[in-house]
Amino acid sequence: MDAVIIDSGGANLASLQFAFERLGATTRVTADANEIRSAPRVILPGVGSAGDAMARLRGNQVASLLPTLKQPVLGICLGMQLLFERSEEGDTECLGILPMSVRRLEPKDGQPVPHMGWNQLSLVREDPLLSGITPNDYVYFVHSFAAPVSDVTLASAEYGTTLSAVVRRGNFWGTQFHPERSAQVGARVLANFLKLA
Repeated sequence: MDAVIIDSGGANLASLQFAFERLGATTRVTADANEIRSAPRVILPGVGSAGDAMARLRGNQVASLLPTLKQPVLGICLGMQLLFERSEEGDTECLGILPMSVRRLEPKDGQPVPHMGWNQLSLVREDPLLSGITPNDYVYFVHSFAAPVSDVTLASAEYGTTLSAVVRRGNFWGTQFHPERSAQVGARVLANFLKLA
């Protein structure tokens, strides 16, 4: 098995598995702490609210396990947001792996919230996860909350403000966009993740 996908109750679990299958990778969806602990790589997806997702992770003891993991971990969309200290969504205490809080996006002229659709990446720092990704590549976003740019930001995007599109601290990475819905660019990000050890 190449990676486990944490069963966070989101509807995107199947599409994420299919994206890895297209890369020739085998994954397993699980909420079992022992399986997660022993996996070579871990993906934390997320769809829905931060409060509900954290309640689910705490309920199956995954919330306390995640910060202790040493293998590569990739948070996707809400899963990336959960890596931070807090979310303004329901004033939710999150995993605390990354500093700062996730903030609500403010709608502006021509930029409704949620931010939904294709947007360009601006590369901030080189990283193995972004190998082969070029400035202004397009990826697919669906979100109403975002992390500000900070020293953990690898790539950003513009949507009324500059937001973190890809982050990293140590063995924890996150993408605010959905790589499984981002065509060839997203496939490249997932392929890069599979090379991390």
